[in-house]
Amino acid sequence: MKIVLSGYYGFDNTGDEAILKAMIQQLKAIEPTIHITVLSQNPAHTVETYGVDAVNRWRFKEIAKVLKESDGLISGGGSLLQDATGPRSVLYYTGIIHLAKWLKKPVYVYAQGMGPFYKKSSRRLVRFALNRVDGLSVRDQHSRQLLEEIKVSPPVHLFPDPVFGYDFHPQSIGKPAKKPVLAVSIREWKGGEKYRDKLTSVLDHYSKNGFVIHFVPMHGTSDEAFSAKVAASLSEETVVHSVDLSIDEKLSIISRSHLLIGMRLHALIFAGICNVPFAALSYDPKIDALAEQLDFPVTAHVDDDSWSPQSLIEEIDRLYASLEFYKEKLSVRVRPLRSEATQAAKEALACFRHKK
Repeated sequence: MKIVLSGYYGFDNTGDEAILKAMIQQLKAIEPTIHITVLSQNPAHTVETYGVDAVNRWRFKEIAKVLKESDGLISGGGSLLQDATGPRSVLYYTGIIHLAKWLKKPVYVYAQGMGPFYKKSSRRLVRFALNRVDGLSVRDQHSRQLLEEIKVSPPVHLFPDPVFGYDFHPQSIGKPAKKPVLAVSIREWKGGEKYRDKLTSVLDHYSKNGFVIHFVPMHGTSDEAFSAKVAASLSEETVVHSVDLSIDEKLSIISRSHLLIGMRLHALIFAGICNVPFAALSYDPKIDALAEQLDFPVTAHVDDDSWSPQSLIEEIDRLYASLEFYKEKLSVRVRPLRSEATQAAKEALACFRHKK
């Protein structure tokens, strides 16, 4: 079987790269001889890293050629269909779906997070595209409800984010810390100095009180630069890890931490699969959806200036005081998600076999 994978791949985003690797693992576990071609911003890196074929995601003649030779298109996972980052995302990914359908190829939407859609035009484009697909799954209840609201008609199945089923291989990264470790995965958001100052105050509190702070950047040089900026304002020495570390290396750092403060969705998922309790800082509905899924309430919304450093400190102290309880709570919530995450791969392959 030959399939084409469309998503936000080749952009140095650890979360999306983890999605891609997890999907490849899960598809090959079911069908070892499957041939996968990824639409990538950096095809050479994708080929070298994952042992699959890849074409440039902007060369539509090449995309049409591989689609024509394939048994179908997988769109996903991740948050592809949303207009929070502008209109191009919806236009691009619905365009790839329409190209596959024009070539009479089946399309399966793989455990995606949907929205937000701020424009009516985005809702219309998504509705039109998804009403043509052959299989449709989303990663959270919020996404399912959103598709119901915009009148998407095919059945919408609910499967966890593929990364919950990721096959993690621990790596040796530095020496084990003798002090408690607080991992931090943050991003700059709307240039908000108030948010940065509050976060710096919280981290300074913990660095002065015996914690080692480890920053784990998840997206390109921007996360690393922002982490370094916050770290430079702290009284005690901290560790800012390179964004170029592998998925398994970042998972290993988080797995050896006691707690995590996170904005990045997949840093929070990494914490979940490593049973590391976390305090979530939300900037997007997808963070709220994950927090609800794992029953770890969002600690603060960074767009809301009313939250205080003290509220975040109180949450971290609460988690740390009952660390084993919250680790077990997280384990209980994540365990079924790990097994359910492979269901999307089974459904996608069944969809393509049926359409042959």
